[in-house]
Amino acid sequence: METALGLVMTGGGARGAYQAGVLKRIGEIERVRSEGNPFPIIGGASAGAINGAALAVGSNDFFAATQRLAEFWSAIQPSDIFRSDVLSQARNSLTWIVDLSFGGILGGGNAQSLLDASPLRSFLSKTIDCSRIQANINRGHLYALAISATNYNSGKSYLFIQGKKGHPMWNRIRRVTQATKITVDHLCASAAIPLVFQPVKLQAGQGTAFFGDGCVRLQQPLSPVIRLGAERILAIGVRGENLEHQKESAGDRKNPSLAQVLGVLLNVMFLDHLAADVEHLERLNRLISRGQLSQPGTDGPEKIRPLSTLIITPSVNLSELAERHQKDMPYLLSYFVSGLARDVAACSDLMSYLLFTPRYTNALIDIGYQDASQRIDEIETFLYADAGRKERVPARRK
Repeated sequence: METALGLVMTGGGARGAYQAGVLKRIGEIERVRSEGNPFPIIGGASAGAINGAALAVGSNDFFAATQRLAEFWSAIQPSDIFRSDVLSQARNSLTWIVDLSFGGILGGGNAQSLLDASPLRSFLSKTIDCSRIQANINRGHLYALAISATNYNSGKSYLFIQGKKGHPMWNRIRRVTQATKITVDHLCASAAIPLVFQPVKLQAGQGTAFFGDGCVRLQQPLSPVIRLGAERILAIGVRGENLEHQKESAGDRKNPSLAQVLGVLLNVMFLDHLAADVEHLERLNRLISRGQLSQPGTDGPEKIRPLSTLIITPSVNLSELAERHQKDMPYLLSYFVSGLARDVAACSDLMSYLLFTPRYTNALIDIGYQDASQRIDEIETFLYADAGRKERVPARRK
């Protein structure tokens, strides 16, 4: 019986353009073009949620969907994501100053984010028609789309799922699943980088709550697609393994600037969990292969099947790439971020998430495309490991 294939894409702000480049190359595989969407299960968080939704919307024509996704990222502008005009920046800065300086006297809590990301909703509404997701599910082009977001009111991680009737549902400590129709608001919430973009109001159970970036509490990014039935998983990360921060100077370290601290925090939230989850899964696979791990069944011990993974990550340091493109940012934002650091290098990590500029995103698309091209035979073999047999309907995992 053929195993279900899942796609996982984590967050990373502007780094999501790298994923678009990888997907564009995958979409050009001849068999993908002739047979359609190879990923019946798609999971995403933050920028990965936007990319995942775009694929779900176009899953009836996967090749065209990946082409459109690359075009989406190649033409993106900062003004499509956040307000960067003088008036908006000044108003936002003044709100922070008042809250921090006089909040105890006048009452604070008015500052929500460093940037006003209200343009993002309008931009996504024009480019991603979420109403098409259900039609693709009904026609068998897609089994399920899962979008992660963090409930700021309860502190719980939410997984919003739109899938075929009868798809698995589960709840765990501080994790909630909710079957719903995915909308642009869910994408905006999942992509709302903490402190940088404002929270988004969503329906949660019987009421509403405010949500932010899906990567905040998503410590096991592979888990959603596994629970939805995937037994082979292609994951696209946005951090090159062992590439970033590998150079250590021999001299004394300087006291880190605020920009450096924010960059490290974003790296931990966006980039480190995927590699750790894959490492954990590989360890479980080794235990299974040795017969040291089994799961009780109704008729005696039932072995857990091993899960196959293939992870694609950048071959270059994206922080260094962002450092070279920082001059492309709107002047006021560049001025503000530079004010939090001692030099351009010190804020390169932070800027790598905020550089929604065509030259930077096109460079990321090209890198993703080339990285996938270098491994295209490996990718194709992984996608069609169970060639010749009809895709099964994913069963709920215990």
